[in-house]
Amino acid sequence: MTGVLVGALLGVGLFLIWWSLWPRDEAPTRASRDNRIVQRLKDDIAQAGYRGIGPAGLVTACVIAFFLVLVTVVALTRVPPIALCFAVMAGWVPIAVVRMRARSRRAHLRDLWPDAVDNVTSAVRAGLALPEALAQLSVRGPEELRPAFADFASDYRTTGRFNDCLDRLKDRLADPVGDRLVESLRIAREVGGSDLGSLLRTLSTFLREDARTRSELETRQSWTVNAARLAVAAPWIVLALLSTRPESVQAYNTSTGVLVLAVGAAATFIAYRVMVRIGRLPEEERVLR
Repeated sequence: MTGVLVGALLGVGLFLIWWSLWPRDEAPTRASRDNRIVQRLKDDIAQAGYRGIGPAGLVTACVIAFFLVLVTVVALTRVPPIALCFAVMAGWVPIAVVRMRARSRRAHLRDLWPDAVDNVTSAVRAGLALPEALAQLSVRGPEELRPAFADFASDYRTTGRFNDCLDRLKDRLADPVGDRLVESLRIAREVGGSDLGSLLRTLSTFLREDARTRSELETRQSWTVNAARLAVAAPWIVLALLSTRPESVQAYNTSTGVLVLAVGAAATFIAYRVMVRIGRLPEEERVLR
């Protein structure tokens, strides 16, 4: 018995030694997850071009839409389960609109960034300093990007701190391509050298090729995303039409009706997420935040 106990302790000790040799990834805390959610909302709002709206304002709009639709549908149909389903959808609408606008604007800016990089390259070759090369984009750059670079020019004239102004520019743009351009210019400012022109030309070429490739893929795969949206909307549109006659939806006011709505909502959500994950191209992340 003693030999078995000693062998077990030896085995446990050897296992713990082996386990300690491998690095462990710390599990994300609730605070870090909340920060990621808030940061994503901030990025979506900035990419959508909605100035003056923060995550709190967006969440408030969601809550208002939820309660307005809940009260309205309950008053019209007298069926709280159906009202709750449509209220949840309405509460998600503000976020969906912001993300749709952000996705559309990212696709539009993807075609504009090469021109902006070319303008910076021309300014650098003409002998302008890096801050002035960026500031002139507020006048000569693409129309959609001018406000952000105008704010950068104002910040730099006020503070003269190039790195701090670049950080604020990245926050205003909230764009992966903008992050790459900013970090390239930051390194060129700190390290120096004569390769900035070739670096910017290479970046411009890469951005044009990437935009062309993504545009072709999105055109071919857009039908999958549209089909997923149509499949999601169809049963709920039918339910909304049925709700115009309250006597037609009284069956959903029972426990069986609630179960049918819950299963339908879960199936719709899972199917939509799977379809979108299959059909939509992955969005570029801000790794140089």
